[in-house]
Amino acid sequence: MSMAQRQMNPTPHPTESDPPSPREVSDTSSGSLLSGLIRLMRLHQWSKGIFVLIGPLFAIADGKLNEMPRLELAMATGFTFLGFCLAASGCYIFNDLADVERDRAHPRKCRRPLASGQVPTRAAKIFGISLLILSLGTVMGVPAGLRIWVLGLIILYIFNVMAYSAGLKHIVIVDVLSLSSGFVLRVLGGCAAVGITPSTWLLNATLFLSMFLAFGKRLGERRHMGSDEAATAARDVQQHYSDQMLRMFVVVTGVTTLLTYTGYVQSRETDYMSIFASRPGSDGGFGMNLLWITVAPATLALLRTITLLMRGRYDDPTELALKDNMVRVAGLVFVASMVIVLWIHTIPR
Repeated sequence: MSMAQRQMNPTPHPTESDPPSPREVSDTSSGSLLSGLIRLMRLHQWSKGIFVLIGPLFAIADGKLNEMPRLELAMATGFTFLGFCLAASGCYIFNDLADVERDRAHPRKCRRPLASGQVPTRAAKIFGISLLILSLGTVMGVPAGLRIWVLGLIILYIFNVMAYSAGLKHIVIVDVLSLSSGFVLRVLGGCAAVGITPSTWLLNATLFLSMFLAFGKRLGERRHMGSDEAATAARDVQQHYSDQMLRMFVVVTGVTTLLTYTGYVQSRETDYMSIFASRPGSDGGFGMNLLWITVAPATLALLRTITLLMRGRYDDPTELALKDNMVRVAGLVFVASMVIVLWIHTIPR
């Protein structure tokens, strides 16, 4: 072929949405196995482990763990956090093994280590089993009297995720409830590790927030993929959902999350009330519930997430939270203000 013919018929370049070609798969397979195994763990998803810490942090602020040695407290929460994160990584690997063929047809998931061929199936299975065993071993860092409960909750978490991968993910609504249960189990695990009882407010807020994230991911997928057929090809359960249904579910669970959290804030008004100034001889004064300060950034982050999911900018709320500047800033302000308020709450009055 002449140079002129080559210029007139240039080799087409694959677009970002194209699945990898056999040559691309071969090239990817020659990459580092170690880096592929690390990618399989989805370390960015470890951010969900923060739900393990919520119960202990509020218990510390309320003075419920003053008698527990700080080293023992740090080890119990830290090892429980690690245990749920390792369990999640191991479960992700087996979920990827089950979905490897479907992932190869997905515009983004096709570049995952298993779908691209970077990590062999046998190596992934051995690595996944090792992570699950390690996750169970982390309970040795929990006080002996509480160890069995944390172990049971991690096992229940693994069973729930495996059941989701085996079939629950194909059942409409049940798929989201299964995912949400994983977040609730994290909260229960953190509370069990230090021997405290989670409030009903905390469990409700966790359930509805995780349902919001799960429904948001399904809506984001549909908007991002561009058609019902493409969304169904990526996830079977999408054939039972519709854009209108998911928009309604996202709004309902999002609003319920906010109402639950604001209800909790109001219920703690007496505990977090701070009086700034008062008249001499007066029993009251000018002040406010400091915990209310956290409501504004929480509202901004949630409504911004809904907006971007509706536009199809992202197909995963977790990815959105890590990449969108406004959501990141709102999240940082929420965390910072929460930490400051809890710290003020610990100061003797």
